[in-house]
Amino acid sequence: MDPTEVRAAFDRQMRGNAPPDGVGARVERVGDVVRQTGSAHDWNGVLWSDLQDGTAARAIAEQVEHFSSLGREFEWKLYSHDRPDTLADLLRAAGFAPGPAESLMVAESAAQADAPGPPDGVRLLPVTDAAGVDLLADVHEAAFGEDGTALRRRLRARLAEAPETLVAVVALADGSAVSASRMELTPGSDFAGLWGGGTVPGWRGRGLYRAQIAFRARIAAARGYRWLQVDAAPMSRPVLQRLGFTELGTTTPYVYKP
Repeated sequence: MDPTEVRAAFDRQMRGNAPPDGVGARVERVGDVVRQTGSAHDWNGVLWSDLQDGTAARAIAEQVEHFSSLGREFEWKLYSHDRPDTLADLLRAAGFAPGPAESLMVAESAAQADAPGPPDGVRLLPVTDAAGVDLLADVHEAAFGEDGTALRRRLRARLAEAPETLVAVVALADGSAVSASRMELTPGSDFAGLWGGGTVPGWRGRGLYRAQIAFRARIAAARGYRWLQVDAAPMSRPVLQRLGFTELGTTTPYVYKP
């Protein structure tokens, strides 16, 4: 792997030329900024920018005006290699609040597909309907302590409107959902995004996270997606490194609330 080349491909395919991630959303290129605008239930924010010291402050102000006029909270997804070097400071000065930084990590899907399955007594259930979405969201709430209402709504809509772009799986033990994850697919790209891998307390450290990566990797490779991509939290980063994922940089969400 040439990390610089892979990162450039990621920027081009998944940021600069990204399709909307929901039926009601639209992706727009305004000058040197690519943004997604949708309903209040969609993700709203800046996907990519290529700014200079002399143009960045104005571009930030334009995005604030655009989303504020719609009454939308929005996110500027900042990567460590984005220009200019002062962009993070300019976003803070404009009223954005940074969230926790995550590591942008990638691995070849074929290399991750050959791994052991889940432990004895656990089976992986593909999520194909609303009942499966509810199981996944229940795990999300138990694993991360977050409200899963928006996740339920978003995944149900995606299964109904574009099922080919979503792969989701739940691990069941004695009939109870104990772990879950999903993969989002962008047709025409080389990257499959791994999201939401979480396991309830009491079932961590038993190989469920790894088994679900392999489950999704096999599907990604079979569908022609060369790379798996993860925005890894600090807890996941060392695990992914041990599995062979390479860090390409960091990404930080900068959120603006009108």
